[in-house]
Amino acid sequence: MNEVPPYSASSVEVVRLPEGETEPDEIAVEEPLEIRIDGRPIAVTMRTPGQDEELAVGFLRSEGIAAVSARPTPDLAANVIDVDVDGEVDFERLSRNFYTSSSCGVCGKGALEAVAVEAPRVESGLVVPAEVIAELPDRLREAQPTFAATGGLHATGLFASDGELLAVREDVGRHNAMDKIVGWAFGQGLLPLFDKMLCVSGRLSFELVQKAAVAGCPLVVAVGAPSTLAVDLARDRGVTLCGFVRGGRVNVYSEPQRIG
Repeated sequence: MNEVPPYSASSVEVVRLPEGETEPDEIAVEEPLEIRIDGRPIAVTMRTPGQDEELAVGFLRSEGIAAVSARPTPDLAANVIDVDVDGEVDFERLSRNFYTSSSCGVCGKGALEAVAVEAPRVESGLVVPAEVIAELPDRLREAQPTFAATGGLHATGLFASDGELLAVREDVGRHNAMDKIVGWAFGQGLLPLFDKMLCVSGRLSFELVQKAAVAGCPLVVAVGAPSTLAVDLARDRGVTLCGFVRGGRVNVYSEPQRIG
């Protein structure tokens, strides 16, 4: 098990009932992160500190913005990250699409029409045995040090086609964990993810499938259930969606030909 990053968990005093004893407890850290482009605020997301550069790049790329790098602001202001993008930025459109405070996918949109997925249908010859799919949630859990300490974080893991865990990111927001992985993959030159798999620790929502589709990932796995919109989007974009992956069982909701 990896060590818990010092910025991702904090100790607080809690009263244990019915014993009435006061003891220390580890809880997940949650702080706002302001994302800027050329010094101009674009969005605020609540996140667990750590991998802020990956989070900002992944967040913007998932929204169709060609982010290429991120760094702290010149004045080193806390909880602020500045992003470099490739090409011109339509700030007026961005102001319509994002609320000044947003914590997740659709919640941070200014209008429903802004949710349109700007991603081609995922075409991939990836085929993965069901036995490998069934093992992914356990492999992801084993690589979640802060969850083990706090019980309060979501995670997204990026896996190779043979089930090897390539990277894992934790966050209080499940969308942030996905954005961090996309940002990491971009930095490693792995996008699009045509021969990779994503595994998330909770349920599958529309916005998580949207982010996976934009990243070109053909197969997404979850411990929990998908929503109807998530399934509709996965079928429309050619993404294989596997939910309720636990105890050796796998429910496949779309593109089952990729499960061997």
